[in-house]
Amino acid sequence: MNRQAQAAILFLTGAALLHAGLTNLYLRYVKAGLQPLLLASGAVLIVTALTTVWYEWRSRKSAETHEHGGEAHDHGEGHVHREPRISWLLVLPLLALILVAPPALGSYSAMRTGTALQQPYGFDKLPASGPLDLNVVDYATRAVYDRGRHIAGRPIRITGFVALDHTGAPYLVRMALNCCAADAQPVKIALTGTIPPVLQPDKWLQVTGTYTAEQTKDPVNNGPIPYFRVTAATPVPTPKDPYDESWNN
Repeated sequence: MNRQAQAAILFLTGAALLHAGLTNLYLRYVKAGLQPLLLASGAVLIVTALTTVWYEWRSRKSAETHEHGGEAHDHGEGHVHREPRISWLLVLPLLALILVAPPALGSYSAMRTGTALQQPYGFDKLPASGPLDLNVVDYATRAVYDRGRHIAGRPIRITGFVALDHTGAPYLVRMALNCCAADAQPVKIALTGTIPPVLQPDKWLQVTGTYTAEQTKDPVNNGPIPYFRVTAATPVPTPKDPYDESWNN
């Protein structure tokens, strides 16, 4: 792999990072707060690639000047030591980034990983009246660790994707993100009540209903999973950011 190839790979990698950072593609890999760092990394790689090309061009011009001036020297160009061909495998991650956009983690990962529900330090204040729009993590933590004191008896709306266990029991899930998709963990809500007769895993639903004190245990890690009593369910498009980053707030 010579300097020209190195510069080309650096440039393409930087351009791919800029493309991912300027679109929603980066949300498949890292949390939204890392977008500025991703864009900065792409810019640095592009500048490095251009600098490499300029340095190589300058070196060649300098060598040609010496030769034309009758001062040709042996710079060892006849004994160029190239890197092993296996170094070209570095191109594979670049091709994956350009050609393959991985889907967000879904029901397959969720049902093979134990719920990551954690006891919070406190709860945000809720509106005094009206329906509550809660995310999966917020409802689950309030239902388990606050025993529903501030949400009982109030209409609640929650959005998440559908997951089914081996018995066909339905769950509403969001993958909670700390840093990047590699550390995403599921938080699950078991559904009861007026559930659609046909549910497809990974399809996104907005469910409306009420709190119930019923709970179950996650068979993977024995963690608590609260139930949600559904009164209505509506399919919704996959959100721009499919991961839940509320733990980072």
